[in-house]
Amino acid sequence: MHADQIDRQAREAVERQNRLPLPHSRHGVKLLRLITRPAMWIQNRNPPSVGATVDRTIPGPAGELDARLYLPDADGPSPTIVFFHGGGFVLGSIETHDWLCRHLTRESGCAVLSIDYRLAPEHPFPAAVEDAYAAVEWASANPDAVYGTGDVAVAGDSAGGNLAAVAALVAAERDGPEITYQALLYPAVGIERDQQSVREHTGIVLSEADMEWFDRCYYRSEIHKRNPYADPTNAADVSAVAPATVVTAGFDPLRDGGKTYAEQLVRNGVPTRYENYDSMVHGFMTLRNVDRARDAIADVADDLADALDGD
Repeated sequence: MHADQIDRQAREAVERQNRLPLPHSRHGVKLLRLITRPAMWIQNRNPPSVGATVDRTIPGPAGELDARLYLPDADGPSPTIVFFHGGGFVLGSIETHDWLCRHLTRESGCAVLSIDYRLAPEHPFPAAVEDAYAAVEWASANPDAVYGTGDVAVAGDSAGGNLAAVAALVAAERDGPEITYQALLYPAVGIERDQQSVREHTGIVLSEADMEWFDRCYYRSEIHKRNPYADPTNAADVSAVAPATVVTAGFDPLRDGGKTYAEQLVRNGVPTRYENYDSMVHGFMTLRNVDRARDAIADVADDLADALDGD
């Protein structure tokens, strides 16, 4: 199921990240967010080029949401990928995922609309879900505002993968916007303590304390966590959701949860491509110096481009 060793480039990136452990307090989270802003400004100074970027706000259920539209270097309107960043529902931003979104735009030829949804613990479930679905509704209803063709897909990594999957489920159940495709990158879904990936790989990128803290901040209670809109693996039927790509990483505690959802999609008749990058770690598609990250982005972008072009 996974490689004997973590990829060397990924291991070196994880070692650099571990110099700044995740805080497990409200004060610590606020401080880390403040520190991250100038760090991301420095890190994103020479970004991969795209046709253009547009920073704007879009309407959300509790106020305006910040968003960044990445446009491909192409003439005419493009399909739109609504993207949700990872970070345990507590951390992350448009800036932390700027590199990934730019490469996704370049590789897919689609526009990417990256959303800054409300974060926990200040805004627990279902705030992020409400924002994510509102963003999909807005993008679908306003193609001219995103220079779009009207074709819409959703994508996200980790917590954002959860939100992308949930947005697809909500749209299917509520007869909402037509979502052409969903790309779920090591999504935070279907996680159980007794899974092999949790037992063997907790402590690589994500510690047990990290995962428990994120759960407490976002779900607040086991009742909320069992809601299908908190975790789509709880849904009795997902047969109406959009076709999917599900990506997992071999050394990720979340691996088996993502695989479980991919299997659920297949059982329910949803066309699904599942791929496990066996020598990779959680969050690897945002690691700039990891060759396999670029390979994975290109593969996912191809899936999105094929689905949206063929719509």
